[in-house]
Amino acid sequence: MKYQQLTEGRRYQISALLEQGVSVTKIARAIGCHRASVYRELNRNTGGEIYCPQQAHETSLERKRKAAKYKLPPERIEFIRLLIEHDWSPEQISEVLTASGMPVSHEWIYQYIADDKVQGGKLYRHLRQGHKRYRKGKRTKAEAIKNAVSIDERPDVVDTRERFGDWEIDTVLGKHGTGAIVTLLERKSRFFLIQKVDSKSAKDVAKATIELLRPYKEHVHTITSDNGREFAYHESIADALDAEFYFAHPYSSWERGANENANGLLRQYVPKGSNLREIGDDVIQLAMSRINFRPKKCLGFKQPAVIFQEMCMAA
Repeated sequence: MKYQQLTEGRRYQISALLEQGVSVTKIARAIGCHRASVYRELNRNTGGEIYCPQQAHETSLERKRKAAKYKLPPERIEFIRLLIEHDWSPEQISEVLTASGMPVSHEWIYQYIADDKVQGGKLYRHLRQGHKRYRKGKRTKAEAIKNAVSIDERPDVVDTRERFGDWEIDTVLGKHGTGAIVTLLERKSRFFLIQKVDSKSAKDVAKATIELLRPYKEHVHTITSDNGREFAYHESIADALDAEFYFAHPYSSWERGANENANGLLRQYVPKGSNLREIGDDVIQLAMSRINFRPKKCLGFKQPAVIFQEMCMAA
């Protein structure tokens, strides 16, 4: 099934099926599109509120109008390409050209480079992160992911957020070589758990995950991650917690959207590029507490920590 733009008619079908409590997977099958298209549609056009097909369609048309206006002349694109090949970063190109009366956003440049790579181009090699850079000395090869189970096999009930105990997992990186933060989010309550680890290795991530979730083991049914090799020990995590572990599709962050949003909140306390060796556990605990006691619109402005505790007691 191909990813595709949704028509107004399909949006009304989605709305009707949602009101009937139909899962995203079944909705996608009913309207004849990929489930990722439905996830993307809901992620873009709900914002935690009730899905309105008319408003969603109008928003979609407005996005298209804005995109149509943002077409760069060929000569500017060629100039941008030349600057990329001279190892200018997208931010540098955007700032200089915009100041010179040739506006372009760095997001557009990154997308242009990504599209070029898909087509077999090599522009990405000119980015500072285009190739992995390693320090001198012995390196440890990242663990390969074996026996990964796709999100396609995950129970439909997880999509509905009706069941308590389905988690999303991710890692937030600090300054190169200073460690990472393991983040976990319970999908229904939006309760957020975090723990700092010395490295992004599969061993360290698995250990932290088990330590974070073991106190709530009876409330852990599934865990969903991206395809990062730091989750190579997924079977050990699943065995320790008596849970099922699933992997989202590549480049499909919306399939773990709640966790991604929470990671964004975490950056308020641990900015991107922070030296995690200088971030104490007290800062980590403060961030976790502040995020969990912040009222959320999608919860009717209730606090995730309160909702989580209520659900634990009721289970």
